[in-house]
Amino acid sequence: MTENPHKVLEELKPEKEFFIGIDSDGCVFDTMEIKQKESFCPMFIKHFRMQKISKYARETWEFVNLYSTTRGVNRFKALIRAFELLKERPEVKARKMEFIDISPVVEWVNKETKLGNPALEKYAAEVKIPVIDTTLAWSKEVNKIISEIVFDIPPFPFVKESIEKMSPKADLMVVSQTPVEALTREWQEHNIDGFVRLIAGQEYGTKAEHLKFAAKGKYPSEKILMIGDAPGDMKAAKSNGVPFYPINPGHEEASWERFYKEAQDKFFAGTYSGEYENKLIKEFERYLPENPHWSK
Repeated sequence: MTENPHKVLEELKPEKEFFIGIDSDGCVFDTMEIKQKESFCPMFIKHFRMQKISKYARETWEFVNLYSTTRGVNRFKALIRAFELLKERPEVKARKMEFIDISPVVEWVNKETKLGNPALEKYAAEVKIPVIDTTLAWSKEVNKIISEIVFDIPPFPFVKESIEKMSPKADLMVVSQTPVEALTREWQEHNIDGFVRLIAGQEYGTKAEHLKFAAKGKYPSEKILMIGDAPGDMKAAKSNGVPFYPINPGHEEASWERFYKEAQDKFFAGTYSGEYENKLIKEFERYLPENPHWSK
C-alpha cells in the first residue's frame, strides 16, 4: 500500500470519455450479510465485551450496517454509531451494561480520513491507548475471518454483463470502504479485476475523496457516475456534483438488470440526470430507515 494514496488517484489520467465508480460489497457482490453477521458482529461482541447484551448488540449492529441509512459506512464509524444506539436502548439500560469508553476511537475517527488498519496501526503505536489496541485487534480479526469464510460468492446477475458493456466507453474504478486486500481477492476470484483501472478501498480515503481525486475535473461532471447500494455512495456522488445510480438493497438483481438494459444507455446518451435519476433515487430512499424501531 502506497504512502500517498491520494497521489495515486490524482495521477490517474482519463483514457475513455466517461468515468464510472462502482462500490463492491452489497453492490457488485452479495457479501454484506455474510461479512456483517458472521464476522463483524461476533467480533464486536467478543472484543467490546457485549456478552451481557449480545441479543441487542447483534440487532443494533445489523441495523447500523445493513438495514438503515448508515448501510455500507466505514467500520470504525459503524462501531461508534452502534455504541451510540446501544446506550440509548431501554433493554440495555435495564441490564446495567457498563460500556468500554471508546472516546479515543471517536477522536481518531474525527481527525483521520484514511480509516483503515494501516492508519490505526500507526496511531496505536504512537498513543498506546488500550481501547485503540482493542479496536485494532477487532478490525484485524474481522479481516482474518472474512479471508477464511468469504469465497465462492459471484457477482450479482447482470453485473459482469454491465461491466463488459460499459468498459469500452468508460474508465472504471472500484470505490469502496472495504480493505484493498479483500477487494482485490474478490474481484480477482471472479475475473473482473481486469476491467477496472484501480481498486480503491478504505486505505485510499473516503468514497467522496476517491471520486474527487480520481475523476473530478478530469471528466465533465455529467460524464462521471457512481454506482452503489448505500446512502454513503449517493452522498459521495452528490458531494462531487455527479450522478448516482442506486442498487436497491434486497432488489440488487432487478437494479442491475435495469442498469444493463436501460440506465447505462441513458447515461452514455446524456439523458440520465434529471427526472430519470430523481425517480430512481426516490425509490432507493424508501428502502432504508434512519432510526431503529426501538427509538420510536
